[in-house]
Amino acid sequence: MGRTFVIGDIHGERAMLERVLDRLPFVAPDDTLVLLGDYVDRGPDARGVVDRLRRLPEETAGKVVLLRGNHEDAYLRSLTPGADGKRELEVGFFLARSNGVAETFRSFTDRVVVPGAELTMDEAKDLFELEGWLPVAVQAWMARLALWYEDDHAIYVHAGLDGEGAAWKHPRDGAERPLLWMREQDFFTEYAGKPVVFGHTPVTELPPHDPARAGVWRRGPLWGLDTGAGRGGWLSAVELPAGTIYDSR
Repeated sequence: MGRTFVIGDIHGERAMLERVLDRLPFVAPDDTLVLLGDYVDRGPDARGVVDRLRRLPEETAGKVVLLRGNHEDAYLRSLTPGADGKRELEVGFFLARSNGVAETFRSFTDRVVVPGAELTMDEAKDLFELEGWLPVAVQAWMARLALWYEDDHAIYVHAGLDGEGAAWKHPRDGAERPLLWMREQDFFTEYAGKPVVFGHTPVTELPPHDPARAGVWRRGPLWGLDTGAGRGGWLSAVELPAGTIYDSR
């Protein structure tokens, strides 16, 4: 089996994405490139990131796997009718400035993106009209993003697995939400199964780790790749099985 290259949370940082892609070795036909989700929000060019990733499978010799992150999931939950036919907008998620939805809204509507700048009243009103500014093709692309992936080297998820203590379910056997949203300390400290590579939780919020790995978090079979892109940090990637790290710095 070939190598697997895994890229962490991008969060609208198109320039960082390009630097990491440029620094990776050639992704050969028997290699795989996995991206862990959270492509939008916070950074200045969410639309540029999405456009690049939508083209990436056609521009890469190897297999490309694009996972869904919790940020994409929040958009999809707000766009998809429930059993009663009504949409339930993730109001709290969209209004929390730390989530950076305003930056994505401004990117897709050709406004000037100033990270952290507050929304005007008119912008806030327009932001909640998702179907008016998030292209239908992008909505469909988000809906097609995979929830998890597995190969001989590892299991790849955005956030983590379903379980507690030392008992964790394989993604095919567990609930969907933990794959996208969970931040259980038990997982970070007690999981002992097949290697799992994840993003979502910034490495600064994970248990103490080996700083020699260029900021990427490692404990036994676990790899944490969210090194703060979109939050003043950088974008990181790991090559498996070698464990070589690449980043945007």
